[in-house]
Amino acid sequence: MRIKILDQLARRRVFTVKEAAKVSGVDKNVLKVLLSRLEKKGWIERIEKGKYMVIPLGARKGKYTLNEFVIGSLLVNPSAISYWSALNHHGLTEQIPTTVFVQTTSRKKRQKLEIFGVRYKIIKIKERKFFGIENTWIDEFQVNVTDREKTIIDCLDKPEHCGGVIEVAKALKHGEFDFKKLSEYAVKIGNSGVIRRLGYLCDVLDLKIRLQKTKARNYLLLDPTMPEKGKTSSKWKLIINLDIGELE
Repeated sequence: MRIKILDQLARRRVFTVKEAAKVSGVDKNVLKVLLSRLEKKGWIERIEKGKYMVIPLGARKGKYTLNEFVIGSLLVNPSAISYWSALNHHGLTEQIPTTVFVQTTSRKKRQKLEIFGVRYKIIKIKERKFFGIENTWIDEFQVNVTDREKTIIDCLDKPEHCGGVIEVAKALKHGEFDFKKLSEYAVKIGNSGVIRRLGYLCDVLDLKIRLQKTKARNYLLLDPTMPEKGKTSSKWKLIINLDIGELE
């Protein structure tokens, strides 16, 4: 029975207990025992509670794993690889983040996980902010990743998940973007701070983008991850608490 179930599941490569019960027709309690035995034999590996991957023939349990973006996309539904991880995916940062950032609109009991030695951070956002996503193939799996423009907007919305605004500035300076889309996304996300930060950075980097000036009276920090000190920009109502020289 174990071989038959494994053969049925091997075509999926990853599966949940619910999916295993459906394809095998085995009682859930009996199935849990069988899955435990398959795991001890080194034929499957648990990703997290209720989720498993099949170990390919010739591979060793504990030595084999799936791509971290694939695993990240399996942790929550819907999902999109985002923030610093997406910056890296698009070649927009030289930094290699030690955490995989996954964006979702769903609740996840644990927002921080470590699986096979890789750290994952699940960031829940409002449904209106879940857009600008493209589908890519990684190791025979379809994975959602925020597109280049949405990645920039997300990082300006939550700079703490990308290494700070300096990483966005570097990406804008050296990367290629659809500035019309970037402008539309900045408005769509519904955070005036994003428009202000993007507008200021584009001014400094001499990038041509059409953004409406803010009517807000309050001043925001250019980079919320940095100390609250610096000159101000009356045009964008920002406290410039980032050393612009660093952009070079």
